Amino acid sequence: MTYTTAEVRALTPVRRSVEIRTTPPDPRDVFLCHAWEDRGGAAKELHDLLESRDVSVWFSEKDVLLGSTLLREIDKGLAKSRVGVVLVTPALLERLRGEGIADKELSVLLATDLLVPVVHDTTYEALRDVSPMLASRSGLSTAEGAMADVAAKLAELISL
Repeated sequence: MTYTTAEVRALTPVRRSVEIRTTPPDPRDVFLCHAWEDRGGAAKELHDLLESRDVSVWFSEKDVLLGSTLLREIDKGLAKSRVGVVLVTPALLERLRGEGIADKELSVLLATDLLVPVVHDTTYEALRDVSPMLASRSGLSTAEGAMADVAAKLAELISL
């Protein structure tokens, strides 16, 4: 039996996903740095709130495709994003102490002009104990307003 080119493409979804995967990431407004443990909670909430305000967000849970190299995809996301947002939670503080992937992301983000820490369920004092450089940046805290308020302020910053 012989197949047309269209039939072969339809029968080979892996090939199509590989073709799609080679497309470079679009520029994003925000790179969202967060702890792995927060991906389904606070990080997802902030991501969704920002996108609902038409802010494009690089978020590992949607931008790192199955089978791709995590660190390389993060590197591409960092290069294509205008503003870095670090969601500082107890889990992130623990991750930064362990010098994992979040620590690598933070090292790159600290070298940029626009980096905004968002402190959630922790304090700036706790952040200062782990990363004095990040704590020295002007940021936002969910202790002073809901996550929706934080997203609104970030969206306003992006629009400038």
